[in-house]
Amino acid sequence: MALKPPPPPWEVLQQVGEFVGGSRTRSEVDKNVRSLAQSALSRLDVVSREEFDAQTEILRRTRAKVVALEAELEELSRALTALSEPNKE
Repeated sequence: MALKPPPPPWEVLQQVGEFVGGSRTRSEVDKNVRSLAQSALSRLDVVSREEFDAQTEILRRTRAKVVALEAELEELSRALTALSEPNKE
């Protein structure tokens, strides 16, 4: 039996707010839940969007270099094979 994935955090906050009811109590609970969520998120090993985008660009350039080097290696391998074969005249 497959487990149902947990709801998104904003749904949990909305459900907690609906459960609590009163505006003062709701405000206090909302503040505490947000603090707890921020604390949990700060312990995760995450990166900023800017860092992710920078690493993505570095990976894209690296992959392009690998493709170019593979093509060059293939060309050199063919040339080496051609040089090592006896001349057919």
